[in-house]
Amino acid sequence: MFKQLKEDIALIKERDPAARSTFEILMTYPSLRAIHSYRRANWFYRHGMFTTARIISQHSRKKTGIEIHPGATIGKGLFIDHGMGVVIGETAVIGDNCLIYQGATLGGTGKDKGKRHPTLGDNVLVGAGAKVLGPFEVGNNVKIAANAVVLNAIPDNCTAVGVPARIVRRNGEKISGHTVTQDIDQIHIPDPVSLELCRLQAEIDKMKKQIDNLKNADNPE
Repeated sequence: MFKQLKEDIALIKERDPAARSTFEILMTYPSLRAIHSYRRANWFYRHGMFTTARIISQHSRKKTGIEIHPGATIGKGLFIDHGMGVVIGETAVIGDNCLIYQGATLGGTGKDKGKRHPTLGDNVLVGAGAKVLGPFEVGNNVKIAANAVVLNAIPDNCTAVGVPARIVRRNGEKISGHTVTQDIDQIHIPDPVSLELCRLQAEIDKMKKQIDNLKNADNPE
């Protein structure tokens, strides 16, 4: 247990530049408490003590704002940054070294039975407010932009943005003219709302120019 705790603290120090000391991480990082509570709850869940498992997970939810069902399967090195509003469903599977930001959901659509939640590969980034809904697979090294809504499988080494989410980069190649960085970087993933607003502004500017040209043609000096 102490070895795992030490590894979790080291991971937070590596991934979060705001983490100043071990004491600060122990006292103030809800993701650390949520993940350790999940591990205890998951032990009870796997041993058939489902009510005890849910009591532990719901207590952790009240304390941290992070809801992880005890039946979820989580690999090594998960880091939940900030964490408020994160929801991870019962049949969700998360690979190693994944990064999940606040408000993200690994949930279901309400239409499936049995396996209802997504499976994430290794090194997956799920941006703030993103929703990954359904029993499909998200490949290794995938980046899901903030507020994206993913409803279908995503292959390895892709970046997805938008509602519904669409792939804008695959295996280092740009798709649809978008530029996305290679690293797992929340800051430089394109915001689909901003992209759409920029496109609309360009259309408005073009229309204004056309109107001005028509006015000048109708009123020559």
